[in-house]
Amino acid sequence: MSDMKLKLRCENVSKTFIQKGNQEVPVIRDITLSVFENEFLVILGPGQSGKSTLLKIFAGLEQPDTGTITLDGRPVEGPGPDRGLVFQSYMLFAWKTVRDNVELGLKLRGIPAEERRRTAQHYIDLVGLTGFEKHYPHQLSGGMKQRVGIARAYANTPSIMLLDEPFGQLDAQTRMFMQKETARIWEQERRTVIFVTNNIDEALFLGDRIVLMEGKLPGTIKTEYELSLPRPREHTSMDFLRLRKEITDNTELVL
Repeated sequence: MSDMKLKLRCENVSKTFIQKGNQEVPVIRDITLSVFENEFLVILGPGQSGKSTLLKIFAGLEQPDTGTITLDGRPVEGPGPDRGLVFQSYMLFAWKTVRDNVELGLKLRGIPAEERRRTAQHYIDLVGLTGFEKHYPHQLSGGMKQRVGIARAYANTPSIMLLDEPFGQLDAQTRMFMQKETARIWEQERRTVIFVTNNIDEALFLGDRIVLMEGKLPGTIKTEYELSLPRPREHTSMDFLRLRKEITDNTELVL
């Protein structure tokens, strides 16, 4: 990927949490990673491998003990509108409609009402929620709620999207549908995405590149896989199944 523009650089990053009784728990150690413009990067690993902590450091929600993070050449020192966040929990405001939830970040930035309505509608349409603008979260399925979260993150036009196991609460059928929707939206928007998951099939279906984490703390990068699988991808293709077996043999994750 030497010919691609560098987007985010993580260099020698480590993080230790202090638990009750001043016990130190090293969570990630000496992570060095480059992410490139418009790349769909997947960070894959089992629970307790430090992958979500690493994403929170990229988001500026946690500060590393050592090392540096730069985005577009500028140090990441805290949260910012240049990073769109989607978490496993839906994090929608129950008393706001779909449209109001999607418009929220735009409103906080002081965007005029007509412009934010137009922008919000574009992303509501993009995620397939046309006609649900006036619905409240309790009227939506889990997959629809997560689509609202994705639309809200995209509406702020971040330069990079950070998704932390966003489909972990969904049933298998809805999860597969949301994977297809995520791939479709990424191909249409072509924005840099860092996607955290513990699901091998999900990683293979979505990623341009997979960063595989060790299955224990402190988290370190075990290996990387560059994917040349054509899109749209098929779970039953021979190349997909070959890579699936290779990754399965190289990790503690189970299918």
